[in-house]
Amino acid sequence: MRLLKLVPDNTNIDFMRVRKIAFVLSVLATLVAIALVPIRGLNLGVDFVGGQMIRATFNQPAPIEDVRSLIAGLDVGDASIQEFGNPNTLSIRMGLPEGGEEAANQVGSQIRNAIAEAYPGTEFAIDTVSGKVSNELYRDGAMAVGFAMLGIAIYIWFRFEWQFGVAALITLAHDVAMTMGFFALTQLEFNLNVVAAILTIVGYSLNDTVVIFDRIRENLRKYRKMEIIPLLNLSLNETLSRTIVTSISILLALGVLVLIGPEVIFGLSIAIFVGIFVGTYSSIYISAPILVLFNVGPETFVPRPTPGGEQPAVPREGV
Repeated sequence: MRLLKLVPDNTNIDFMRVRKIAFVLSVLATLVAIALVPIRGLNLGVDFVGGQMIRATFNQPAPIEDVRSLIAGLDVGDASIQEFGNPNTLSIRMGLPEGGEEAANQVGSQIRNAIAEAYPGTEFAIDTVSGKVSNELYRDGAMAVGFAMLGIAIYIWFRFEWQFGVAALITLAHDVAMTMGFFALTQLEFNLNVVAAILTIVGYSLNDTVVIFDRIRENLRKYRKMEIIPLLNLSLNETLSRTIVTSISILLALGVLVLIGPEVIFGLSIAIFVGIFVGTYSSIYISAPILVLFNVGPETFVPRPTPGGEQPAVPREGV
């Protein structure tokens, strides 16, 4: 019985033929994603802005307008109300009042009692975060992502060459920007789970990029006379099976979590799903074309002359 192969052994796709178009479209998409963040803003969760979030699950499709009117009549301040995960659940976010956490708990109790009286059987979940804690979480989350990307770029710089480190950093920045742009566009809640997802995306994208870079470096040493464009195509086709199988396996698992998984990890699941999809694309159409811009070629890995002026012997394989 023959095993099923998603990518045949003789696959020879000319990825680099459309590299310029793909790169320009990627740059435009990244700029749009970055612009969406300040224009539309991120729907920051209580983790980052402080305050209280009440999740109310009704026995019927949530009467969002009635709930909005009900809370407005309580005179407890402005509330952001939207569906959360399914039509029966509402997310009610309140800013942190002047009285701090104790006052926030009182406001939460008022809202919960009013909704429970109007709609018996409603279930509630309440999260409260102080302003100081939320600021620390926001700062620490941003620093975690930034340091992770910088550390990865330095690691690849030392393992390969500086061109590869810069290419990896640009690729990671693209993946993070596209993920944040997606959350700005859809207005899904951006919380600590999403930060964890972004760090996961950074790790996956790095893994995929390093596998491709390692094959490119191997082929640069092996095929000393091959032009860089055919060599990149060769390297991408040789690693394509691993890339496709890994990505599809992860996307299938994440797709199940997005569709029927628990609501508490919905943001985490869909963030990783988007990031894996974008990261697979960027490993092919961003990291590799950048090496062409930096004039990477067979001479990139030629050992430098020794102090005595002699050139160390380099084993030459292939043609």
